[in-house]
Amino acid sequence: MSVFTPDSSTRPRAPRVDAGRDFSLALSVKFVPVAWSRSVKLRGFLTVAVIGGVLIAGDPFQRVVVAGLGRLLPGRKLAILTWWERFLANYILWAARVVGGAHIASPPALPGREGVLVLMNHQSVLDIPLVVAALQPLHPRIITRARYSRGKPLISHMTRLYQYPVVEPRANARTQITALAENARTSPVPMMIFPEGTRTRNGEIGQWKEGGLRGILGARKWMVYLLVVDGYWESARLVDFMENVSTIEGRAVALGPFDGPEPGADPERFIAEMRERMIRALASLRAGAPAA
Repeated sequence: MSVFTPDSSTRPRAPRVDAGRDFSLALSVKFVPVAWSRSVKLRGFLTVAVIGGVLIAGDPFQRVVVAGLGRLLPGRKLAILTWWERFLANYILWAARVVGGAHIASPPALPGREGVLVLMNHQSVLDIPLVVAALQPLHPRIITRARYSRGKPLISHMTRLYQYPVVEPRANARTQITALAENARTSPVPMMIFPEGTRTRNGEIGQWKEGGLRGILGARKWMVYLLVVDGYWESARLVDFMENVSTIEGRAVALGPFDGPEPGADPERFIAEMRERMIRALASLRAGAPAA
């Protein structure tokens, strides 16, 4: 009687354990999301730093060179101011794309000339660079909140140099609307206003604050355009932009021109129509359909 004794070639082998490989895999599974999150935040921080550095350095350049050339060459002042503002707008969009990784479609071209009024929905910190890049050949006057006229490098001086109408929500509304209307009536460049007044949290079209818009529409006869953007609303604030710039999928559509109401006429129906068109255009953008 023989007894079968398995040798090394016939014994069943236990699964091989590669401790180093398994530990590395566990680390990668656990830490890749953390590393990715840190990478995204670092990219956002670098984008803000690249933009902020130019704004800080550009402040004295704007005060001395840009403003100085505008005084020395009054006949070329509009061209000088437009060149500078378009440079800043395109630089900010470049930084968001190249440094931040944002996907931003070039905004549609709008006629940048006297008598043009642009109404734009308000989603993010990139809205102003987008509308400046869209308007050609002249820069816009942008209705601006008073808090931006103080203590902001380059921006605060720009509000004065470019004669932006400044509004303070807590100040006397009638006085502000009168001043806004006069600024609009005499503007040699296009005007731009965010009718919502502030950025919405979900990117939908919010309620319009009509007082300022009524004042502008009543100041003169306008050719009105709508600029509707989407894909930016998760970067509404600077801190949001820093965290989400790499996820931006920005797109825009322009509608118009629309004949504005005659000065002195009630603009209520016109305003309601413009808001409805903006809502439909945003819905079309989100559905991937052409805006009407």
